[in-house]
Amino acid sequence: MGKAGDTWRSEVWAGARATFPLVIGAAPFGVLFGALAVTNGLSPAATAGMSALVYAGAAQFIAAGLAPNSSIGVIILTTWVVNLRHMLYAASLAPHMRHLPQSWLAAIAFWLTDETYAVAINRYQRADASRLKHWFYIGSALFMYGNWQLCTWLGLRAGRAIADPQAWGLDFAFVATFIGIVAPSIRNWPTVACVVAAGVSALALRGLPHQLGLVGAALIGVTVGMIVGRWRHAPGSREA
Repeated sequence: MGKAGDTWRSEVWAGARATFPLVIGAAPFGVLFGALAVTNGLSPAATAGMSALVYAGAAQFIAAGLAPNSSIGVIILTTWVVNLRHMLYAASLAPHMRHLPQSWLAAIAFWLTDETYAVAINRYQRADASRLKHWFYIGSALFMYGNWQLCTWLGLRAGRAIADPQAWGLDFAFVATFIGIVAPSIRNWPTVACVVAAGVSALALRGLPHQLGLVGAALIGVTVGMIVGRWRHAPGSREA
């Protein structure tokens, strides 16, 4: 992780540096979205506007895939379900950001992504008294946001020249990025239990409509992690 300092500039740069490996993983994902969106019938302006104003990779993929044959209600419901995981992110970050004004919280909420959350929560959990850690978040968020806009544009250009963008196999970036996010945080047995339970549940529930299996897997993973954590710290246990 990039080294943070005592000024807002050093925090911004540290946030950007810490996000760099995740930006590399997300770049093919952004290119693939831009290419698939235009090949599925979205106009270049609508595709670019979605990346600029929605800024939610998984939700954008789902919306672009459903757009040709689904109603607006189905698209909204499905993308809403997929993005419910951001409520967990927000709940985790809230205790660290409660001192910030609403204008800051609005910007932070808009730029909340899996990648920025992963590096920001690690920064907040570091044992120092800095009151400028929100600038670290902003450094990460701006880097990710700019990268997503650029990669969407590149995908738009590629989509006009490539008949079947999915044949390039760029969708591996989605899985690779999440592995890069999750792996560094597996540091104790409750987290291991959470990851295993969520992974198994996601596979078992993958047939549910509107991506509800993802929400179910997340809830199961959190529940199992909490149970294991309480068990390991219960009175009489080795780690009590």
